[in-house]
Amino acid sequence: MRLEPLMTYYADLLPAVAVGQGPFGNRMVFEVSGGAFEGPRLRGRLLTGGGDWLLLDSEGIGHLDVRATFETHDGAIIYVQYFGRLEVTDAVMAALGGQGETRFGDQHFFSQPRFETGDERYRWLNRVIAVGQGRVMPNRVEYQVFACAN
Repeated sequence: MRLEPLMTYYADLLPAVAVGQGPFGNRMVFEVSGGAFEGPRLRGRLLTGGGDWLLLDSEGIGHLDVRATFETHDGAIIYVQYFGRLEVTDAVMAALGGQGETRFGDQHFFSQPRFETGDERYRWLNRVIAVGQGRVMPNRVEYQVFACAN
């Protein structure tokens, strides 16, 4: 087993909507306002309306709950959903607040994207097992996504 590059992508985010402290942690909702993706076999843009329903726990870990809609350059629609974890460091908080950015590997920030499409040209994505590594920038997150290959 090895990891092969699948795509890189970024999602532009609107300012967080603070739900506040609830029974499971501090919930913040980030709405996707756009973005783009590119890889060896696909490219396109992120549609609006997706988001991250991030839950911050008492140990400084953000639990990702993301849904997004990708549209390829040739009109295919791909639903993307993933869970993951983000170590909420001072640098992450600063970037979320519009001050600075993090780099890939600066903190624990990993996801497990799952893809769904009915478009025959991209049906292969339905079988992909993927892992993503992220970084935070002001009003944006960026990911490097890799597919498991034999």
